[in-house]
Amino acid sequence: MSHQTVIVLDFGGQYNQLIARRVRECGVYCEMLPWTTPLDTLRAKQPIGFIFTGGPASVYEKNAPNIDPALLDWGVPILGICYGCQLLSQLLGGRVVPAAEDTAREYGKTETDFDPSCKLFSGLPDRGIVWMSHGDYMEQIPEGFTVAARSAACPTAAICHEARGFYGVQFHPEVAHTQGGTDMIRNFLYQVCGAAGDWTMGDYKTTAIQSLREKVGTGRVLLALSGGVDSAVAAALLSEAVGKQLVCVFVDHGLLRLHEAEEVEAAFAGRELQFVRVNAQRRFLMWLDGVKDPEEKRKIIGKEFIRVFEAEAKRIGAVEYLAQGTIYPDVIESGTGQAAAIKSHHNVGGLPDHVEFQEILEPLRMLFKDEVRALGRELGLPEELVSRQPFPGPGLAIRILGPVTKNKLDILRLADFIFREEIARAGLERSMDQYFAVLTNLRSVGVMGDGRTYDYAIALRSVTTSDFMTAAWTRIPYEVLDRISVRIVNEVPHVNRVLYDITSKPPATIEYE
Repeated sequence: MSHQTVIVLDFGGQYNQLIARRVRECGVYCEMLPWTTPLDTLRAKQPIGFIFTGGPASVYEKNAPNIDPALLDWGVPILGICYGCQLLSQLLGGRVVPAAEDTAREYGKTETDFDPSCKLFSGLPDRGIVWMSHGDYMEQIPEGFTVAARSAACPTAAICHEARGFYGVQFHPEVAHTQGGTDMIRNFLYQVCGAAGDWTMGDYKTTAIQSLREKVGTGRVLLALSGGVDSAVAAALLSEAVGKQLVCVFVDHGLLRLHEAEEVEAAFAGRELQFVRVNAQRRFLMWLDGVKDPEEKRKIIGKEFIRVFEAEAKRIGAVEYLAQGTIYPDVIESGTGQAAAIKSHHNVGGLPDHVEFQEILEPLRMLFKDEVRALGRELGLPEELVSRQPFPGPGLAIRILGPVTKNKLDILRLADFIFREEIARAGLERSMDQYFAVLTNLRSVGVMGDGRTYDYAIALRSVTTSDFMTAAWTRIPYEVLDRISVRIVNEVPHVNRVLYDITSKPPATIEYE
């Protein structure tokens, strides 16, 4: 089944994949391709529009990311965002320069005036808040363009050439901080590109199942099943695609939450798939002994996961494919294309160089978390499984700052259980998207039972988010936080202090390591 396609041309910005997510939210299929993609490849996609993304470079620098100017003569609409806007301007005769410290340089939420007669801002208020992040600006716009938005510091916050279908914005409409940002993208897709809105998660399911059947053929697939949302949806998708050729292996690495291994086994016990539970606690703790660096932890865990799966594949016999529930944020944060690596994910950047499988299958690799949940519903998974909060593959190892020990794991497991139990009792589970406890490497003086203590501090983390690329800290009621704190210091050995993290993403990540 073919769909109208929009090409998101990636110039290396850290959150460029959010643009692709917004496009798909609007019911339009898109592909993200690097700026180095040959023109012939781009033309073969028959795009109805291009979106040029942001990026860390300056367009006037030597060897800055660029495109063949011939692309601009195709008659296909283009929306440039931040770096993409500046590149479009420069290629068409505008001038981009570094902004002075006191003018045109902008970071963060910025009040901006819009021209509602411009199709990009049609139906939107003539003033709103946008998210700016740029150190350069368009001192001169190209001939034939008009200014469509301006802020107090930047007189060229948006430009347009409506006859050619070319638009550029200095701000980031893809992030949640920009008011009406998705509406701007929707206007570009429907009013400028003429999109029909023919992309749905039902279509993705059909296409993915067919693709997996063609790829696997008569081969066998071993799925790395963690019990979380991503691997559960991957299991359901692969089960529909290849049926009994699928074996789901759940590795109990000793880094799980309290009672989690038993809960995962119970959740999948009644399903029509082969479920294998492997107890590998001793080997994981052995390899993690004394390791402090979070990247090293992730790489050790990623390597050991693969080695366990390889051993199980040999025991089962004739397994050609390893499948994982990798999703887009995993790939982004591990570093992809021109984007910087934030942290390695055990199933992406943490993989060893050599694996004893014919191929690794990642059927969810291009989906964001909310899309994975939507696909799960399409596949008929129960809501309690689809709505389950995420849990990282490396487990509690990356929620313990510093070396991992069995004693620290026991401390964190109980503190985390109390946190989650009190959130459930308060009926707040649906008001937050991820919440957990962290065992910090901080020890401090306390007083318990009229005596001096010198014990650990537990940090609590809770965020609300729609895409896990940006997130806001959750405003948990004080009385709930009080109950959680009292219970943890009274019930968890070696803890005398409880902290609550009120940092959003960015600048923080959701997990600590």
